[in-house]
Amino acid sequence: MNAANQRPDLIGALRKAREQLPGDPSFGDPLSVSGPGGARAVARAADKLVGGTPSAAREIGFGALQVWQAMLERTGRGQGSQEITVMFTDLVAFSSWSLSAGDEVTLELLRGVAKAIEPPIAERGGQVVKRMGDGLMAVFPSADRAVRAAVTARSNLADVRVRGYRPTMRIGLHTGSPREIGGDWLGVDVTIAARVMEAGGSGNTMLSEATLQALRPETLADLGFAVKPYRRGLFTAPLSGVPQDLRIFRLSRR
Repeated sequence: MNAANQRPDLIGALRKAREQLPGDPSFGDPLSVSGPGGARAVARAADKLVGGTPSAAREIGFGALQVWQAMLERTGRGQGSQEITVMFTDLVAFSSWSLSAGDEVTLELLRGVAKAIEPPIAERGGQVVKRMGDGLMAVFPSADRAVRAAVTARSNLADVRVRGYRPTMRIGLHTGSPREIGGDWLGVDVTIAARVMEAGGSGNTMLSEATLQALRPETLADLGFAVKPYRRGLFTAPLSGVPQDLRIFRLSRR
């Protein structure tokens, strides 16, 4: 039984089958199970029991939780009534650098990053919902404030350097109506924002079409920026857990 549980071909087949189920087929990764909610809480507990090692049992369990979470969202328990813009940030290649840098230098860098990017978020009316190691999730009352905060944060980060290392950050923004529960936000719009960030590759700021449409016409011009459509590379895996018609744009200087 244990041998079958570890068979790569069986694990691969189960992962493929999850793509046909409702919800996010990547449910179970840190981005999809952070925050409150029954399915997420069970997923975190399950991950501690079975560990992060790929297995057939792990895929079956998370597949069931994936469907459960999708049903909660479809019945309105993952959807709020207030439109907000969600921001996710992430330091590119941070994990590999921190392994060689050591804990003391890593903490020094993270403090510098926080001082650079968190004040612009607060100054634009944003709220840091949670910090996730080298990244964070924040929410804003408008897309304009979120984009302005992102631009200022990236500018501030350019001045951060620790022991000769300069961090690179990718940012994802998506506008929607996630549900607020206990100081956290959950729902499909949060998942989309996280996946939009993933499209940022080696350090870009990415906007969903919903965020772009929510911007005032003058905002990008005032900042000296424009947007370019995101096109997935030939060998880049498609984003999971997002609508098939989702359009993403990259923020770039004029």
